[in-house]
Formats: sequence, C-alpha cells, structure tokens
Amino acid sequence: MADSAVHNTEAGDDPSRRDFIHIAAIAAAGGAVAAIAWPLISQMNPSADTLALASVEYDLTKIEPGQQVTINWRGKPLFIRYRTQAQIDEAVRDDSAQLKDPESDAQRHKPGKAQWLILVGSCTHLGCVPTVGGGEYGGWFCPCHGSVYDTSGRIRKGPAPKNLVVPEYAFLSDTKVKIG
Repeated sequence: MADSAVHNTEAGDDPSRRDFIHIAAIAAAGGAVAAIAWPLISQMNPSADTLALASVEYDLTKIEPGQQVTINWRGKPLFIRYRTQAQIDEAVRDDSAQLKDPESDAQRHKPGKAQWLILVGSCTHLGCVPTVGGGEYGGWFCPCHGSVYDTSGRIRKGPAPKNLVVPEYAFLSDTKVKIG
C-alpha cells in the first residue's frame, strides 16, 4: 500500500501541485479579463479637448457697460454681460414680481459684482440660444418658442420652466474671471 501512495505522487496526483495549477489558471484568467477590460473602461473617460474646456478664463476689459459677449464653454454658449446700473436696478425691482422660478437678482451674481452676469446661454425649454436684448423685460428672448428672460436671466414668459443657468465661476482679479 505504501508503494501505491508513492506511485500516485510520482504520477502527478499531489494535491498541493493540483491546487497550485488551479490558482495559477485563475490568476491568469483574471489578468486576461483585466487586460481586456482596461481599454474598454479607459475609453469612457473624457477626451483631452473636453478636459481642456472644463474651465475657461476671460478678460473682462474687453466688454463695455451694457454689452454682452458670448464664448464657447463645454460646447455651450456662455453669456458674459456687463450690466449698466439701470439694468441692475430693473432686475432688483423685479425681485418681487411673480416669477416661475423665484430667485432674487442677488442670488444670480457674486456679492459686490452685480454688474457682471454670467449665464449658460441655452434656453431651459429645449436648449435653443436666446438673443440678447429681446422681449419686453430687456434680457433675452428665445425666438424658437417665445421664452422671455429679464435682465437677470430669470424666466418671465413662455414655456421655459427654469431661469438661465448660472455656472460656477470665480473672479481671479477685478478684470479676469474663471468659469468652471
């Protein structure tokens, strides 16, 4: 009987050797799955050009009071408007008006920087780009479906359900802003 136990070990029936082969095969399969999955998962990351547009800096000295510039940010139009005192006063006066999406003018700009209004320039109804200065409230007018925004970017009339979006932004200096 001792001869058969010695004979089986020599023939490759050693349990520790068999366990090692199973573990090695499982580890190799796991490595193969990881090697295949890595490029598939990696391709879901944003491209380099998208990451480059994640934030944008703009020199505010290029804008005169009462003017607006439109720049591209994350594939969307971004309105930067240098409001006059009359536009600010009108927006503050309309804080008590009946609004679909109630928000005060002070909630739509940085403290002490009421003259600068920065908004994502996409209508909250279907994503059209509103035109500046249109409509009876002096803000923006979306010609596609008739949404009217005031000088603070708040929806006043039309099918749009929400105000124009205020993105995250910070003033780097008195003349430079970083959006995103």
